[in-house]
Parts: sequence; structure tokens; C-alpha cells
Amino acid sequence: MEKFFNKLVADFTQTFIDGNRWQSLLESLGVTLELTLLALVLGSVIGVVVAVVRSTYDQMLEQHKDPGVLGFFNKICVLYVTIIRGTPMMVQLLIMYFVIMASSTNTLLVATLSFGCNSGAYVSEIIRGGIMSVDRGQTEAGRSLGLSYIQTMWFIVIPQAIKNILPALGNEFIALLKETSIVNVIGMKDITKWALNVQGRTYQAFMPFIGIAVVYLILVIILTKLVSLLEKKMKTDVR
Repeated sequence: MEKFFNKLVADFTQTFIDGNRWQSLLESLGVTLELTLLALVLGSVIGVVVAVVRSTYDQMLEQHKDPGVLGFFNKICVLYVTIIRGTPMMVQLLIMYFVIMASSTNTLLVATLSFGCNSGAYVSEIIRGGIMSVDRGQTEAGRSLGLSYIQTMWFIVIPQAIKNILPALGNEFIALLKETSIVNVIGMKDITKWALNVQGRTYQAFMPFIGIAVVYLILVIILTKLVSLLEKKMKTDVR
């Protein structure tokens, strides 16, 4: 037992202490968090826009109204969601890096666009479901108060929809955080890349990979707690 404990201490020292590798781990963690935050913002914006277009189109059809040019944008949104949800995230990242933005050396920008577009497709379906769950009378009430359709959606419908779909959005954001672990394939120095580098130099796989697994677990626990607190606060505000 003592030999096992001593080996763990030696592996820990070699992985995190020697060469100040813990500093490079913190730098890599910063890259992971920055990418996740930027992709989260981009994905949320795309998700809201696509959800509003698709839900508005569906409502106009239900009311037997001519959607006009909105039908064209709805087809684009449907095509976008179908392609993104039907192809692996890894493939999308490689296409963005080697094909669409092959001339760019900004890997953070490439990764942000890739993960943001991917997340946006899933967020849009979540938000669309939330919008459709809001009573249509809310929209009619907003329009009767003199608000435009966009103002009604932004100030009345979407806030109510967010309350209904917050747990699902939280799950999507957690999935986004974990999916960023593949970004090392385009050379970004996230925490997974850090673990691979340490494993390549020390020939020790257990400590670096278990270490980043613990880091991801802590991040997910923190994010889950924040979503839970936000959900409770929104329920309290409703009361």
C-alpha cells in the first residue's frame, strides 16, 4: 500500500509539479473556458434567430397566412439544422479548419465558429419548443399593447420560453463544454492537448488524463449548480 501511495505521489509530482506544468494546465484551462464562452454566446444568438424564424413560420401556417419571404428563410433554417444535427462535431470542425477557413491561422476563431454553429442548431430546437409551449394569447396580448412582433417575442414570449427550457439549455451548455475536448485536433492548446503533451513527455497516462477528467467534472458540477440556482431564482420571480 505504501509503495502504491508513493508511486501516486511521484506520478502527481511528475505530471503537475515538475517543469511548472500546473501553470500550463491553468493556461490550457483558460483556452477551454474562453472557447466555451464564445461558442456559447454565438450558439445562443444563432439558436434564438433560427427558433424565431421557424416558430413564426409554423404559426403563420396554422393561422392560414401567407409566410411570404419567411418561407425561404425557414427552408434555410431547416437545412442548417438538418445538416448540423446529421453530421459529427469532429467532421464539422475539420471542414471548418481545412476547407471553409483553410487560409486562417486563428484557431480560436475557427473553433468558435464550429462549436457555435453546432450548438446553435440544438439550441434553436430547444428554444423553438419553448416558444411553441407559450400560450398564443401572450403574443396577442403583446400586439394589443402596441408592441411589434419582434418586441413581443423579445420581451414577452422568449423570457417565458427560457423559463420552461432552462434545464434543457443547461444540458446543452454542459455538452458544449465537454465537446470542446476535441479541439486539440486543430492544434488548440486546451486541457486535453495539455494532457496529451504531458503523457508524451512523461510516458505516464494515468495521472494527466485522470487529472483533466477531474477538471471537467468540477466544471460541470459548477455549471450545473449555477443553472440550478438560476432556475430557482426564475421560479421565485414568477411567484
